[in-house]
Amino acid sequence: MPRGDKSSYTGKQQRKAEHIEQSYEERGVAPKEAEARAWATVNKQSGGGERSSGSGRKKSATAKRADRKDSAHRAAQSRAGKSPNQGAARNKRSGSTSLAELTRDELMQKARERDIRGRSKMRKDELLRALS
Repeated sequence: MPRGDKSSYTGKQQRKAEHIEQSYEERGVAPKEAEARAWATVNKQSGGGERSSGSGRKKSATAKRADRKDSAHRAAQSRAGKSPNQGAARNKRSGSTSLAELTRDELMQKARERDIRGRSKMRKDELLRALS
């Protein structure tokens, strides 16, 4: 497929790119630049043109989002000088049962075990209050 060929994109992706391009042009961006930005946005949101089912496994948008979030979380921990599981290992070694020392994921697991309603949207402090 030659570079710049848009035939592998779905109709929905093409409509989205066209809408984004029009939006950029309304804001005064040059037409060629608007088109480039629009397709870059579509590529970032959907991973590029749709591929045939034989080109490898497909991931859902939710799975891609979760992978990016996990990768960003690990990168932040790395920058802070922590290994990804350092917090969990510390909690297990200390033998402490204090809820405040648990990670949000560990609190979420406890909330799941107690079947607390609305837990998936709760922040750490909200989980702490609900579990207390």
